[in-house]
Amino acid sequence: MRWLAKTFTGLLLAATLLAVGGYFAFNYLMTQLTKLPPKPTFPNDNPDFVKKNNKPQSPKSALKPNNKEPKELNKEVTKKPLPPGSFEGRVTYAEGLILRDGSSRGSATIGSVAFNEKVIILETTADNEWQKIRTKNEKDGWIRGGNVQKE
Repeated sequence: MRWLAKTFTGLLLAATLLAVGGYFAFNYLMTQLTKLPPKPTFPNDNPDFVKKNNKPQSPKSALKPNNKEPKELNKEVTKKPLPPGSFEGRVTYAEGLILRDGSSRGSATIGSVAFNEKVIILETTADNEWQKIRTKNEKDGWIRGGNVQKE
């Protein structure tokens, strides 16, 4: 009978040690997984960095012209000339339109035109099935006719 008491006492002690160890392991893991990560630091968080790099300009340097403008700003934007009979319009088809490189369904797709986007209608086929347009970003292509309202 004494062996039975030793067995139950050993099992009870083992279960208690496992439960207490499991509790502390669970507590440790949960605190590690739920704590906030360290705040990121950047060079400009340092007040010395901000003071060093925010030097006020002298009045003389503020009046000097800046000759370092990009060359693109100096160029004049040249728009393609409009042929006679062209007019502005707005896309009325709610899902937008496919812009093609030719006036047929078999033509390659070169882009799309969104609903309510302003376009310039350059020409229309004789059967009014296709219209050649120019988009706001100067792209020419063909769309199905009847989907643009004249403005």
